Amino acid sequence: MRNLKNWKQRANAVLPAGNFGNLPDDIVIREGSGAYIWDMDGNQYIDYLIGSGPMILGHSHPEVNQAVQEQLSKGSTFFVNNYLGIELAESICSSVACAQKLRFASTGSEADMYAIRLARAHTGRDKIIKFEGGYHGMCNEAQMSLAPHKFINFPQSLADSAGISHAVASDVLIAPYNDLNFLKSLISEYDGQIAGLIIEPLQRTILAIPGFLAGVRELCTQAGIVLIFDEVVTGFRLSEGGAQEHYGVIPDLCTLGKIIGGGFALSAITGPASIMDHFDNNKHPDKFLMQIGTLSGNPIASVAGLKTLEILRRPGQYEKLRAIGKTLWDGIETSLNAHGITHTISGDVSCFDVLFCQAPIRNYRDSRQANAQHSQIFNRVLRENGIYKSAGKIYPSLSLSDNDLEQTLNAFTLAAAQIAQHPC
Repeated sequence: MRNLKNWKQRANAVLPAGNFGNLPDDIVIREGSGAYIWDMDGNQYIDYLIGSGPMILGHSHPEVNQAVQEQLSKGSTFFVNNYLGIELAESICSSVACAQKLRFASTGSEADMYAIRLARAHTGRDKIIKFEGGYHGMCNEAQMSLAPHKFINFPQSLADSAGISHAVASDVLIAPYNDLNFLKSLISEYDGQIAGLIIEPLQRTILAIPGFLAGVRELCTQAGIVLIFDEVVTGFRLSEGGAQEHYGVIPDLCTLGKIIGGGFALSAITGPASIMDHFDNNKHPDKFLMQIGTLSGNPIASVAGLKTLEILRRPGQYEKLRAIGKTLWDGIETSLNAHGITHTISGDVSCFDVLFCQAPIRNYRDSRQANAQHSQIFNRVLRENGIYKSAGKIYPSLSLSDNDLEQTLNAFTLAAAQIAQHPC
């Protein structure tokens, strides 16, 4: 481990906590290709983190690389319009149901922040509803009750980060996911004060129960609340049209990221002209929302995104992704059931994880009941057998081969056997 130890020491010298703020410092990546990553000691892993979702085609896809390389000699960013950014905006709007107009940013956090501001600009109201445990990036509102370690009464919000003004809490209302009755009561209590409701249509890996998303849509429409779907993860993953196509519920605004940049920094806020035109000072001089970003819509990320979306639209791609995901899902079920291990698999076959607790998992508080020790054993054994995933998600990619899946299923079997030796 000499190389890794050296790099960890170097990281600790210059990076707070020795990392970029995303994951612990127990790995330093040297390179990635297709379904694989290699660390600084040369260890190879089948990658189910895939950059936290964007590398749906796998790492260093040759067609994406070629498109990027051709653009590099023509300029990397201009700060003004470029034709590739315009073409990508057209491509996204052609697929996403709510998208009539679009603005680019660089991160999902930015996109969600601007979507929340748009809701306030459009309605003239201040309060925002979010769901406990929902992840919407790093802006102040998003950091309220993201992963609370203590439970307080709804709809009070609790900051998960230092440095956030106490005043933010008064404008962020927290609701439990999958509870329409509570949401209806909350909206009634704050009638005329709520600007927007932001929701992950698949909250981390927690599925919306039948009728929940449609019910949220109806309540928002009745109360004049801007419904924001955070599709940074689900956009172009659950289907070409994202979660709104997959579940048949259309929001007012949608945020996108990850896949649309093809592995480069890019995000977007999309919606109808009636709301998006608040970004246009000529149309809304009194309710103009300023939005500037040095790299927004840069041609490198745009051309990578265009090629990625082109490949995803080829016949059979989503069917293949979902078949790969189902193979993995079924493999976990088979391995754990063989040992009688209590568990539930939560999410969609394109993005899911196993939780070691009884079903159903309907909200953040349910997920907190899972056996953390079993999760740690599961993830550790996978890592020891050449499988890399985050602590809370499995992201299938189109680069996985039958041999990769076989190795992964074998690792699931070994992990189940280890868990069986630690009953609770």
